[in-house]
Amino acid sequence: MPDSNASQFKQSLGALDATMLVSGAMIGSGIFIVSADMARNLGASGWLLLVWVLTGVVTVAAALSYGELAGMMPKAGGQYIYIQRAFGTLTSFVYGWTVFMVIQTGTIAAVAVAFTKYSAVFFPILNPENILFSVGSVGVSVGSLFAMASIVLLTYINTRGIQSGKMIQNVFTIAKLVALFGLIVIGISYGFKSGMLAQNFTDAWSSSKSTATDGSTVSIGGVALLMALGVSMIGSLFSADAWNNVTFIAAEIKNPRRNIPLSLFLGTLIVTTLYILANVAYLSILPLKGSPTGVDVLARGIQFAQYDRVATAAMSLIFNDSAALIMAALIMISTFGCNNGLILAGARLYYAMAQDGLFFKQATQLNKNAVPEKALWLQCLWACGLCLSGTYGQLLNYCTFGSLIFYMVTIGGIFVLRRTEPQTERPYKAFGYPLVPILYLVTTLAICTILLIDPKTRFDSSMGLIIAAVGVPVYYFTKHKKA
Repeated sequence: MPDSNASQFKQSLGALDATMLVSGAMIGSGIFIVSADMARNLGASGWLLLVWVLTGVVTVAAALSYGELAGMMPKAGGQYIYIQRAFGTLTSFVYGWTVFMVIQTGTIAAVAVAFTKYSAVFFPILNPENILFSVGSVGVSVGSLFAMASIVLLTYINTRGIQSGKMIQNVFTIAKLVALFGLIVIGISYGFKSGMLAQNFTDAWSSSKSTATDGSTVSIGGVALLMALGVSMIGSLFSADAWNNVTFIAAEIKNPRRNIPLSLFLGTLIVTTLYILANVAYLSILPLKGSPTGVDVLARGIQFAQYDRVATAAMSLIFNDSAALIMAALIMISTFGCNNGLILAGARLYYAMAQDGLFFKQATQLNKNAVPEKALWLQCLWACGLCLSGTYGQLLNYCTFGSLIFYMVTIGGIFVLRRTEPQTERPYKAFGYPLVPILYLVTTLAICTILLIDPKTRFDSSMGLIIAAVGVPVYYFTKHKKA
């Protein structure tokens, strides 16, 4: 009787598939929402676009740096393997622990919540006020169950094999890239006719901060502006996160030494360029500034778009009443495809941890379709729990701060390995080394410092650090139990 389990992964993904995973995992709901909060923090179109440009530069710089590590170690688990080789098992375990506890599963939960939020446009019963029952202080709504059901469905699809996940990923990623490009073309074309873009740039650098509740405004500059830039970047960085997921599935990519670095560069470049242009499109249609009591989308502006749905507000001037339905459908496609990539990739990291005896033993098993089915279901279970744990904004802050910390650790590993393993083959070397990696480290360290200082983000960022720190005693407990 043949064994029902496969013994190893199948290399079945090409360069295009890998690029689709990078792009698809990055584009979720953030680009359609976060610009409203950023506009309230900054109050100037020039600073808003600068944050998105800086996000693009930082993201591509990180991807170019990761390419060197991916070429050296094309193994399942990706970033976990890189950290282990540079800094040892403890640091890699703390990374894997944080990924499982909040970075990967928290992002999956946040994206599922966003998917549900926009599904509610078509099915109002999914709105958060429709509480079915409460468990202590946690209210379980129809929307919560729907978000969890979407995670379960995508997890099941990915247990059917890498080809099933690949098909969903490619179809949905192509659809949202085309749709996002269409939004950009329509928006910028409209802006040339209306003159709104020129109007938004008449005073592009006079920054002010607006309160979401009453719209009161105060001018900011100097340190206050620097703090506002750092806080604003958490939204844009979250929107551009998850590009590293392709490294987790290195064992299933053909010619990984070439295709992973290539897909990292192409995927991040494509998406960050589209993100910058999408914000140009918003500024071409809507005024940046507005009032929370405005009677229409022009009066509310980007700052106070209803429910922060900037893209919907922009498109409503072009497609009238159909805009809400069009954008809701687009974001549903975007978030569903995004979560497929996150779910597909994340389980491979837990598989690598389990191979080292640092995760549930069952996660080492591949099913007959050559995928880590039990790791997928463990990820699914915890992500579903996180759907009940907090708001979209809280999940965003936990995930982004944790991601930034370990991006810095990983890129720091390039310097360590250049010193400790100078003779190791490097099919691709980090672009602009050492200046580009240093640029990333300095910029990201500054952002993390601001997030820990600013009252608005201090608590959630500290929670990200605490979750990572808890991984240290868990590591020693796990090692003791294994011994």
